[in-house]
Amino acid sequence: MRILHTESSNGWGGQEIRILKEAEGMRQNGHDVVLAVTKGGKLIEKAREKGFQVYEIDMRRWAAVPTFFSLRRIIKDHDIQIINTHSSWDAWIGGITARLLGKKIVRTRHLSTKVKPGLNSRLLYGFLADFVVTTSSSIIPMIASQAKIPEKRCRCIPTGVDPSTITADPEEIKKFRSTLGIAQDDFLVGTACFVRSWKGIKDLLQAANLLRDVPRLKWVVIGGGYVEEYKPIAKELGLEKIVFFTGHLESPYAAIASLDLFTLLSTAHEGISQASLQAAFFERPLLTTTIGGLPEVCQDGITGLLVPPFAPEKIAEKVSFLMDNKGLRESMGKKARELVLEKFTLQKTLEDMEEVYFGLLKPK
Repeated sequence: MRILHTESSNGWGGQEIRILKEAEGMRQNGHDVVLAVTKGGKLIEKAREKGFQVYEIDMRRWAAVPTFFSLRRIIKDHDIQIINTHSSWDAWIGGITARLLGKKIVRTRHLSTKVKPGLNSRLLYGFLADFVVTTSSSIIPMIASQAKIPEKRCRCIPTGVDPSTITADPEEIKKFRSTLGIAQDDFLVGTACFVRSWKGIKDLLQAANLLRDVPRLKWVVIGGGYVEEYKPIAKELGLEKIVFFTGHLESPYAAIASLDLFTLLSTAHEGISQASLQAAFFERPLLTTTIGGLPEVCQDGITGLLVPPFAPEKIAEKVSFLMDNKGLRESMGKKARELVLEKFTLQKTLEDMEEVYFGLLKPK
């Protein structure tokens, strides 16, 4: 197959990582993959480092006409069969270009947020998409309803993890804890994410404050982003000795594996989180909110416990409960790893995406 991925986002997060991982896997499976990315997009350099041909295109809306002709040339030069769009604007311009050239279109929806209803949905997810891939099954009924398409034209294909690359040396785990001043017998609760407003960091801090007098209980926020917005809150609450911020880590695996309990307390936008899958792979019990695709990995009472968003009291309650129940934590951790290996590997992602692509190209 010959596949073109388009991306009008200039960031570097789960969405862009998914595109690159999928592209690498498809190339290993013998398919040709090229990318068209907005000028200045961080995906450009990352993909070129992996040896992909990446076209840097002006995807600002006022440049729609030259963007159209650029995409048209790329599709024709590479004899592209499938165009996979990923963000709003490239879904419009990429979809229109592909449709005019008679090419098949897959629209991957990475977020679990609401889709704008009305004509917008019908065009983006109906006319400009032959098939819709989501990273959370919770959003499929809404897309199908608003776009007026059957649910069979949608499929949840989360970004799986690659077990061969997720490793954490025991000595690195010990080093991570000791570097932060966390004793090996402390109970460490943590989250791993690109820190931003909807990741529930404030709720984590409030829960830590509620449990501040519990001996040996420590907390850590792993990851970069808008960390400096939350450090003053922790300081104001007097949590400096029990809450730690790592900032960006090039590889977070040792940090995640050092946790006794993994939390992701998102209040919006969450699909199936890579960090929660990584924690589950390391046999860590999970504590997440009910947002988006989080419950698909944090299965309540099986692989972890669920709490509603914006509920620090509930978070504190569940942390205390799991801290006091080592056997339950171990059982949840083992079941979490089993779930990842069964449903959420990168190989499964690639197999499912190939099935979608081949299905579209199959003669009717």
